[in-house]
Amino acid sequence: MNATSHTKLRPLAWSGLATAALLAGCGGDDGPPAQPLACADLSGMAIPASAIGLPTSGGTVTTATMVAASGTGAAAVPEHCLVSASISPVDATAPKILLRVALPGTWNSKVLMYGGGGFDGSIPNVAGNVPAGPTDAPLPLARGYAVFASDSGHQAGARGSLDGSFGLNDEALRNWGGDALKKTRDAAVFLVKARYAGNPAKAYFAGGSTGGREALQSIQRWPNDWDGAIAWYPAWNQASAMLGGQKASITLARPGAYPNGAKRLAVFQAAMQACDGLDGVTDGLIANQAACNASFDPATAMVNGAPLRCAGGADTADTCLSDVQIDALKTMNAPVKFGFTLTSGETGYPGYNIWGADLGIPSFTAAIQPTITFLNLGSSQPANPMPATAPYISQQLDQVLKNIITRDQAFDPLTFDPTLPNAALAPRWGLLSSMIDQSTDISGFAARGGKLLLAHGLHDALVSSRATADYYGRLRQRFGAATADSFIRYYEVAGFGHAFSSQFNATWDSLTALEQWAEKGAAPSGQITRDTVGVPGRTRPLCDHPTWPRYKGTGDVNVASSYNCVN
Repeated sequence: MNATSHTKLRPLAWSGLATAALLAGCGGDDGPPAQPLACADLSGMAIPASAIGLPTSGGTVTTATMVAASGTGAAAVPEHCLVSASISPVDATAPKILLRVALPGTWNSKVLMYGGGGFDGSIPNVAGNVPAGPTDAPLPLARGYAVFASDSGHQAGARGSLDGSFGLNDEALRNWGGDALKKTRDAAVFLVKARYAGNPAKAYFAGGSTGGREALQSIQRWPNDWDGAIAWYPAWNQASAMLGGQKASITLARPGAYPNGAKRLAVFQAAMQACDGLDGVTDGLIANQAACNASFDPATAMVNGAPLRCAGGADTADTCLSDVQIDALKTMNAPVKFGFTLTSGETGYPGYNIWGADLGIPSFTAAIQPTITFLNLGSSQPANPMPATAPYISQQLDQVLKNIITRDQAFDPLTFDPTLPNAALAPRWGLLSSMIDQSTDISGFAARGGKLLLAHGLHDALVSSRATADYYGRLRQRFGAATADSFIRYYEVAGFGHAFSSQFNATWDSLTALEQWAEKGAAPSGQITRDTVGVPGRTRPLCDHPTWPRYKGTGDVNVASSYNCVN
């Protein structure tokens, strides 16, 4: 099927979703060449539009270079052919998709695609690890995988993953919304076939956050392309998550509502002192989050023997919270009901596990702490114009509202309240949701024997683990518990935030678990997550949701075998 025949794009109609269904079986399925090509022979190679199952103008390999082996132990990177390529748009004003493929000298006949993060805009490290990957096992490239990824169809500027300017172009927006996933996969597989003169035997996708959404989107829209997926902290209902974050943002923007770093420390300490022991041991982690959410109230909580609420509810010190600050945090914790129904069918967002979360505490000294602060509440209150140091979600919504929803750079993002009916902006949010809020209908993936691993940190205040638990619950309802258990697992990790944590920085050899399940039929059992920052080397069991790890009462508190998974 020649994808170049679809040349006219309707503004803001995002008709590519319907086209995708027609083209899902096309592209990237031609047989491999008779003879493998040397790395240098790939340079300058054309990638025909007919090899790509969605409309493009074809692609080109820009460079193909042999990279020498480097590193030692689990960090070893083997010699490989590193290919950089681009896929040209149909709309000449749209940016190209830039992609990279790492082709090892000894190929295991498998491919692995990485997802991005935020608004994407840069190419993930194809010689690196899967999200939250293990530090004591070989990298995917060292295992023999051909690994590939793209920038999702635009090149970010100085704002990096917060650069939403691509949203002004319809094709670029559709690419970020999902189309670039298929285009990248097909182009990369074309190059893999050219290099090795063979078809991939297995294909996996791994991603976190937006990349987690991309993993779930790939197996839902193009199930025949994938044998398995790893989705950490997935923004599967990304438009809904944005609207939930917008409610938090406008709440934090109220006069006096934004808690500084010292106040975040105070509420964190109060929650830990009240909830840490609810899982059977005081170890700096809250594993029984449901019990904490049910019992902790910052308005009545104590911290270091004193009330967390400032006297009279006024903002009198950095060691306590005012009433308006307490209300802001409670708003973040609470579910949000939208004032309109999205095209995806979503009507709300479940709120975040704020109690016990590191919202960005500058006094914590881990090397990754500045990144944690950046991804959480930042160091400046939301305002218009939006500061570059405001909460990550506030900056993201500023970009979404200006570049995607209104396409008006003068729009004040703090004037949009998602809990109110909005006849002007609701349709645009609905169209966006039709791209980035994912369906739970992954029946095609299940029918071909695909396996899905889901994981999320309980204390993620950017993409809520409650939303992933909801997604998992919907899957079990759709397929039935027995069928769901035959191809899906979901795990939550106490103390882990959004991609990083100075409490429990989770790692897990998810790729080996996926391989064993998809290739040998051995379902995950006794899975372990290892901390690399809070208490380096300590372990916890990964418990099948909704169970969680409770201390047995004896044994080393830093060893997984000292815990039972309980409901």
